[in-house]
Amino acid sequence: MKTLNSLFNTRTRGEWRRRGFLAYCILPSLILYLIFMIYPTLNVFGNSVFHWSGLSPHKRFAGIENFVRLMEDQVFWLAFRNTIFLMVVVTGITMVLALFLAYTLSKTKLKERSLYRTLFFFPNVLSFVVIGTLFKNIFAPNTGILNNLLKAAGLDSWCRAWLGESETVLWAIAAAMIWQAFGYYMVMYIAGMDTIPKDVYEAADIAGASKLRQFFAITVPLTWEIIRVTLVFFIASTLSTSFLVVSVMTNTSQNYSSEVLLSYMYRQAFTNANFGYSMAVAVFIFLFSLVLAVIVNILTGKKEN
Repeated sequence: MKTLNSLFNTRTRGEWRRRGFLAYCILPSLILYLIFMIYPTLNVFGNSVFHWSGLSPHKRFAGIENFVRLMEDQVFWLAFRNTIFLMVVVTGITMVLALFLAYTLSKTKLKERSLYRTLFFFPNVLSFVVIGTLFKNIFAPNTGILNNLLKAAGLDSWCRAWLGESETVLWAIAAAMIWQAFGYYMVMYIAGMDTIPKDVYEAADIAGASKLRQFFAITVPLTWEIIRVTLVFFIASTLSTSFLVVSVMTNTSQNYSSEVLLSYMYRQAFTNANFGYSMAVAVFIFLFSLVLAVIVNILTGKKEN
Protein backbone atom coordinates (compact mmCIF):
# COMPACT_ATOMS: atom_id res chain seq x y z
CA MET A 1 0.00 0.00 0.00
CA LYS A 2 2.83 2.39 0.91
CA THR A 3 4.50 1.56 -2.38
CA LEU A 4 1.33 2.45 -4.31
CA ASN A 5 0.92 5.70 -2.38
CA SER A 6 4.52 6.71 -2.94
CA LEU A 7 4.21 5.86 -6.63
CA PHE A 8 1.02 7.92 -6.89
CA ASN A 9 2.63 10.86 -5.08
CA THR A 10 5.67 10.65 -7.34
CA ARG A 11 3.48 10.73 -10.45
CA THR A 12 1.44 13.60 -9.03
CA ARG A 13 4.53 15.65 -8.25
CA GLY A 14 5.91 14.90 -11.71
CA GLU A 15 2.64 15.98 -13.34
CA TRP A 16 2.60 19.23 -11.36
CA ARG A 17 6.22 19.92 -12.29
CA ARG A 18 5.38 19.36 -15.96
CA ARG A 19 2.36 21.67 -15.74
CA GLY A 20 4.39 24.28 -13.91
CA PHE A 21 7.09 24.17 -16.58
CA LEU A 22 4.48 24.60 -19.33
CA ALA A 23 2.90 27.49 -17.42
CA TYR A 24 6.28 29.24 -17.12
CA CYS A 25 6.78 28.78 -20.88
CA ILE A 26 3.36 30.16 -21.75
CA LEU A 27 3.23 32.96 -19.17
CA PRO A 28 5.46 35.52 -20.99
CA SER A 29 3.48 35.18 -24.23
CA LEU A 30 0.20 35.34 -22.31
CA ILE A 31 1.27 38.52 -20.51
CA LEU A 32 2.29 40.16 -23.80
CA TYR A 33 -1.02 39.10 -25.39
CA LEU A 34 -2.99 40.59 -22.51
CA ILE A 35 -1.03 43.86 -22.61
CA PHE A 36 -0.94 44.40 -26.38
CA MET A 37 -4.18 42.71 -27.52
CA ILE A 38 -6.80 42.27 -24.81
CA TYR A 39 -6.23 45.54 -22.92
CA PRO A 40 -6.25 47.76 -26.06
CA THR A 41 -9.42 46.03 -27.28
CA LEU A 42 -11.19 46.63 -23.98
CA ASN A 43 -9.86 50.20 -23.99
CA VAL A 44 -11.44 50.80 -27.39
CA PHE A 45 -14.85 49.71 -26.06
CA GLY A 46 -14.38 51.96 -23.04
CA ASN A 47 -13.39 55.07 -25.00
CA SER A 48 -16.25 54.63 -27.48
CA VAL A 49 -18.76 55.92 -24.89
CA PHE A 50 -16.88 59.19 -24.29
CA HIS A 51 -16.47 62.51 -26.06
CA TRP A 52 -12.70 62.78 -26.19
CA SER A 53 -10.27 64.60 -28.45
CA GLY A 54 -7.41 62.22 -27.68
CA LEU A 55 -5.17 65.23 -27.03
CA SER A 56 -6.13 65.89 -23.40
CA PRO A 57 -6.84 63.74 -20.34
CA HIS A 58 -10.36 65.19 -20.03
CA LYS A 59 -13.21 62.98 -21.19
CA ARG A 60 -16.95 63.61 -21.16
CA PHE A 61 -19.31 60.67 -20.89
CA ALA A 62 -21.44 60.32 -24.03
CA GLY A 63 -23.26 57.05 -23.51
CA ILE A 64 -24.58 55.84 -26.85
CA GLU A 65 -24.38 59.26 -28.53
CA ASN A 66 -21.37 58.26 -30.63
CA PHE A 67 -23.21 55.19 -31.92
CA VAL A 68 -26.38 57.17 -32.64
CA ARG A 69 -24.29 59.64 -34.60
CA LEU A 70 -22.68 56.72 -36.42
CA MET A 71 -26.05 55.47 -37.65
CA GLU A 72 -26.84 58.94 -39.05
CA ASP A 73 -23.42 59.60 -40.60
CA GLN A 74 -23.69 59.46 -44.42
CA VAL A 75 -19.91 59.41 -44.92
CA PHE A 76 -19.62 56.43 -42.58
CA TRP A 77 -22.21 54.48 -44.57
CA LEU A 78 -20.43 55.40 -47.82
CA ALA A 79 -17.19 54.05 -46.32
CA PHE A 80 -19.07 50.92 -45.22
CA ARG A 81 -20.46 50.42 -48.73
CA ASN A 82 -17.01 50.85 -50.27
CA THR A 83 -15.57 48.32 -47.81
CA ILE A 84 -18.28 45.79 -48.70
CA PHE A 85 -17.60 46.37 -52.40
CA LEU A 86 -13.87 45.67 -51.97
CA MET A 87 -14.58 42.69 -49.75
CA VAL A 88 -16.87 41.08 -52.34
CA VAL A 89 -14.85 41.95 -55.47
CA VAL A 90 -11.39 41.23 -54.06
CA THR A 91 -12.52 38.03 -52.33
CA GLY A 92 -14.38 36.68 -55.35
CA ILE A 93 -11.76 37.43 -58.00
CA THR A 94 -8.80 36.47 -55.81
CA MET A 95 -10.36 33.16 -54.81
CA VAL A 96 -11.27 32.20 -58.40
CA LEU A 97 -7.85 33.21 -59.71
CA ALA A 98 -5.98 31.47 -56.88
CA LEU A 99 -7.98 28.25 -57.25
CA PHE A 100 -7.52 28.19 -61.04
CA LEU A 101 -3.75 28.77 -60.84
CA ALA A 102 -3.36 26.33 -57.95
CA TYR A 103 -5.19 23.59 -59.88
CA THR A 104 -3.20 24.35 -63.03
CA LEU A 105 0.17 24.25 -61.29
CA SER A 106 -0.69 21.30 -59.05
CA LYS A 107 -2.31 18.96 -61.54
CA THR A 108 -0.47 19.68 -64.78
CA LYS A 109 3.03 18.51 -65.70
CA LEU A 110 4.71 21.84 -66.29
CA LYS A 111 8.48 21.92 -66.03
CA GLU A 112 8.38 25.55 -64.89
CA ARG A 113 5.94 24.97 -62.02
CA SER A 114 8.42 26.07 -59.35
CA LEU A 115 9.23 29.23 -61.31
CA TYR A 116 5.56 30.11 -61.72
CA ARG A 117 4.88 29.54 -58.02
CA THR A 118 7.70 31.88 -57.12
CA LEU A 119 6.63 34.56 -59.58
CA PHE A 120 2.98 34.48 -58.50
CA PHE A 121 3.90 34.53 -54.80
CA PHE A 122 6.41 37.37 -55.18
CA PRO A 123 3.87 40.27 -54.87
CA ASN A 124 2.99 39.01 -51.39
CA VAL A 125 6.56 39.69 -50.28
CA LEU A 126 6.32 43.37 -51.19
CA SER A 127 5.05 45.91 -48.69
CA PHE A 128 1.70 47.59 -49.26
CA VAL A 129 3.43 50.96 -49.62
CA VAL A 130 5.43 49.60 -52.56
CA ILE A 131 2.35 48.00 -54.11
CA GLY A 132 0.25 51.13 -53.64
CA THR A 133 2.97 53.33 -55.17
CA LEU A 134 3.42 50.91 -58.09
CA PHE A 135 -0.27 50.87 -58.98
CA LYS A 136 -0.59 54.60 -58.41
CA ASN A 137 2.00 55.07 -61.15
CA ILE A 138 0.29 52.47 -63.37
CA PHE A 139 -3.05 54.31 -63.14
CA ALA A 140 -1.57 57.84 -63.42
CA PRO A 141 -3.61 59.75 -66.05
CA ASN A 142 -0.70 61.21 -68.08
CA THR A 143 2.37 59.10 -67.33
CA GLY A 144 0.71 55.85 -66.32
CA ILE A 145 1.45 52.61 -68.13
CA LEU A 146 -2.23 51.70 -68.56
CA ASN A 147 -3.28 54.87 -70.39
CA ASN A 148 -0.14 54.81 -72.55
CA LEU A 149 -0.85 51.21 -73.56
CA LEU A 150 -4.42 52.15 -74.43
CA LYS A 151 -3.18 55.06 -76.55
CA ALA A 152 -0.67 52.79 -78.31
CA ALA A 153 -3.51 50.39 -79.12
CA GLY A 154 -5.62 53.21 -80.56
CA LEU A 155 -8.08 53.14 -77.66
CA ASP A 156 -7.70 56.78 -76.61
CA SER A 157 -11.38 56.97 -75.68
CA TRP A 158 -10.79 54.39 -72.96
CA CYS A 159 -8.17 56.51 -71.19
CA ARG A 160 -9.35 57.86 -67.86
CA ALA A 161 -8.14 59.37 -64.62
CA TRP A 162 -8.58 55.98 -62.98
CA LEU A 163 -7.87 57.13 -59.42
CA GLY A 164 -9.66 60.46 -59.81
CA GLU A 165 -13.09 59.22 -60.90
CA SER A 166 -15.61 57.71 -58.51
CA GLU A 167 -16.68 55.09 -61.07
CA THR A 168 -13.20 53.57 -61.42
CA VAL A 169 -11.23 54.33 -58.25
CA LEU A 170 -12.48 51.31 -56.27
CA TRP A 171 -11.78 48.98 -59.19
CA ALA A 172 -8.23 50.32 -59.40
CA ILE A 173 -7.74 49.76 -55.67
CA ALA A 174 -9.21 46.26 -55.99
CA ALA A 175 -6.74 45.46 -58.80
CA ALA A 176 -3.81 46.31 -56.51
CA MET A 177 -5.19 44.23 -53.66
CA ILE A 178 -5.87 41.23 -55.92
CA TRP A 179 -2.38 41.34 -57.42
CA GLN A 180 -0.87 41.37 -53.93
CA ALA A 181 -3.02 38.58 -52.48
CA PHE A 182 -3.72 35.90 -55.08
CA GLY A 183 -0.25 34.29 -54.92
CA TYR A 184 -0.48 33.78 -51.17
CA TYR A 185 -3.81 31.99 -51.38
CA MET A 186 -2.66 30.07 -54.44
CA VAL A 187 0.15 28.54 -52.35
CA MET A 188 -2.34 27.59 -49.63
CA TYR A 189 -4.60 25.89 -52.16
CA ILE A 190 -1.66 24.09 -53.78
CA ALA A 191 -0.70 22.69 -50.37
CA GLY A 192 -4.21 21.29 -49.98
CA MET A 193 -4.45 19.93 -53.52
CA ASP A 194 -1.10 18.14 -53.26
CA THR A 195 -2.52 16.01 -50.42
CA ILE A 196 -5.29 14.59 -52.62
CA PRO A 197 -4.35 11.04 -53.71
CA LYS A 198 -3.60 10.67 -57.40
CA ASP A 199 -5.66 7.48 -57.46
CA VAL A 200 -8.83 9.56 -57.11
CA TYR A 201 -8.07 11.51 -60.29
CA GLU A 202 -7.01 8.34 -62.13
CA ALA A 203 -10.34 6.72 -61.25
CA ALA A 204 -12.15 9.84 -62.49
CA ASP A 205 -10.20 9.71 -65.77
CA ILE A 206 -11.18 6.09 -66.25
CA ALA A 207 -14.81 7.00 -65.58
CA GLY A 208 -14.59 9.64 -68.30
CA ALA A 209 -14.93 12.71 -66.09
CA SER A 210 -13.68 15.95 -67.64
CA LYS A 211 -11.10 18.14 -65.93
CA LEU A 212 -13.80 20.67 -65.08
CA ARG A 213 -15.98 17.96 -63.53
CA GLN A 214 -12.98 16.66 -61.56
CA PHE A 215 -12.29 20.14 -60.26
CA PHE A 216 -15.78 20.64 -58.85
CA ALA A 217 -16.41 17.01 -57.82
CA ILE A 218 -13.00 16.17 -56.36
CA THR A 219 -10.68 19.14 -55.88
CA VAL A 220 -13.09 21.63 -54.32
CA PRO A 221 -14.74 19.20 -51.85
CA LEU A 222 -11.41 17.77 -50.69
CA THR A 223 -9.89 21.23 -50.15
CA TRP A 224 -13.05 22.76 -48.73
CA GLU A 225 -11.70 23.21 -45.21
CA ILE A 226 -8.79 25.26 -46.55
CA ILE A 227 -11.21 27.35 -48.62
CA ARG A 228 -13.28 28.00 -45.47
CA VAL A 229 -10.21 29.21 -43.61
CA THR A 230 -9.16 31.50 -46.44
CA LEU A 231 -12.62 33.08 -46.51
CA VAL A 232 -12.13 34.22 -42.92
CA PHE A 233 -8.64 35.44 -43.86
CA PHE A 234 -10.18 37.45 -46.69
CA ILE A 235 -12.47 39.27 -44.26
CA ALA A 236 -9.66 40.27 -41.93
CA SER A 237 -7.11 41.08 -44.65
CA THR A 238 -9.49 43.17 -46.80
CA LEU A 239 -10.34 45.39 -43.84
CA SER A 240 -6.70 46.02 -42.99
CA THR A 241 -5.06 46.12 -46.42
CA SER A 242 -7.75 48.34 -47.94
CA PHE A 243 -6.74 51.13 -45.55
CA LEU A 244 -3.05 50.86 -46.44
CA VAL A 245 -3.60 50.69 -50.20
CA VAL A 246 -6.20 53.48 -50.19
CA SER A 247 -3.93 55.72 -48.11
CA VAL A 248 -1.09 55.37 -50.62
CA MET A 249 -3.05 55.43 -53.87
CA THR A 250 -5.73 58.07 -53.29
CA ASN A 251 -6.80 61.14 -51.35
CA THR A 252 -10.02 60.06 -49.65
CA SER A 253 -10.87 63.59 -48.49
CA GLN A 254 -11.71 64.75 -52.04
CA ASN A 255 -15.19 63.24 -52.45
CA TYR A 256 -15.03 60.14 -50.20
CA SER A 257 -15.35 57.88 -53.26
CA SER A 258 -12.45 55.74 -51.98
CA GLU A 259 -13.19 56.06 -48.27
CA VAL A 260 -13.18 52.78 -46.35
CA LEU A 261 -14.00 52.02 -42.73
CA LEU A 262 -10.45 52.04 -41.40
CA SER A 263 -9.47 55.21 -43.26
CA TYR A 264 -12.58 56.92 -41.91
CA MET A 265 -11.74 55.76 -38.38
CA TYR A 266 -8.16 57.00 -38.75
CA ARG A 267 -9.26 60.42 -40.05
CA GLN A 268 -11.74 60.93 -37.24
CA ALA A 269 -9.05 60.17 -34.65
CA PHE A 270 -5.92 61.84 -36.02
CA THR A 271 -7.27 64.52 -38.37
CA ASN A 272 -10.49 65.64 -36.70
CA ALA A 273 -9.28 64.94 -33.11
CA ASN A 274 -12.52 63.08 -32.44
CA PHE A 275 -11.10 60.06 -30.69
CA GLY A 276 -14.26 58.89 -28.94
CA TYR A 277 -16.23 58.82 -32.18
CA SER A 278 -13.32 57.06 -33.89
CA MET A 279 -13.43 54.34 -31.23
CA ALA A 280 -17.15 53.90 -31.91
CA VAL A 281 -16.25 53.23 -35.55
CA ALA A 282 -13.61 50.74 -34.36
CA VAL A 283 -16.21 48.93 -32.22
CA PHE A 284 -18.50 48.68 -35.25
CA ILE A 285 -15.66 47.26 -37.37
CA PHE A 286 -14.81 44.71 -34.67
CA LEU A 287 -18.41 43.53 -34.26
CA PHE A 288 -19.02 43.52 -38.01
CA SER A 289 -15.91 41.39 -38.63
CA LEU A 290 -16.86 38.99 -35.85
CA VAL A 291 -20.44 38.55 -37.06
CA LEU A 292 -19.32 38.15 -40.67
CA ALA A 293 -16.74 35.50 -39.73
CA VAL A 294 -19.39 33.55 -37.78
CA ILE A 295 -21.85 33.76 -40.69
CA VAL A 296 -19.18 32.56 -43.16
CA ASN A 297 -18.32 29.60 -40.92
CA ILE A 298 -21.98 28.66 -40.57
CA LEU A 299 -22.80 28.98 -44.27
CA THR A 300 -19.69 27.10 -45.44
CA GLY A 301 -19.76 24.41 -42.76
CA LYS A 302 -20.63 20.87 -43.75
CA LYS A 303 -23.38 19.08 -41.88
CA GLU A 304 -22.44 15.73 -40.48
CA ASN A 305 -24.62 12.87 -41.64
